[in-house]
Amino acid sequence: MPAHVEHYEPGMRVRVTQQIGRQNNPVTTAVVGEIVSSEQAKTGSWYAHAKDDRLWLDRLTLRKDDGEIVVCNLDQFSVVEPIGGASAKSA
Repeated sequence: MPAHVEHYEPGMRVRVTQQIGRQNNPVTTAVVGEIVSSEQAKTGSWYAHAKDDRLWLDRLTLRKDDGEIVVCNLDQFSVVEPIGGASAKSA
């Protein structure tokens, strides 16, 4: 399980590695950037017995080195690693 989003602070530099399951083998992607925000946000999907009867996802918004903004929906296969440097803070 990924750590909850409250463990991540804006300004932290991280690498988020995620897997997408496929029939034969998973596809792995990685994004490196500085955390802009972290939140738990509800989706439009209905989910019984959850808060507001909605599905909630942990989300990290990252700013890559080229300025691109990426929103990562974290799941049990997501790995978030702090990257060393002056802007990295302990998780």
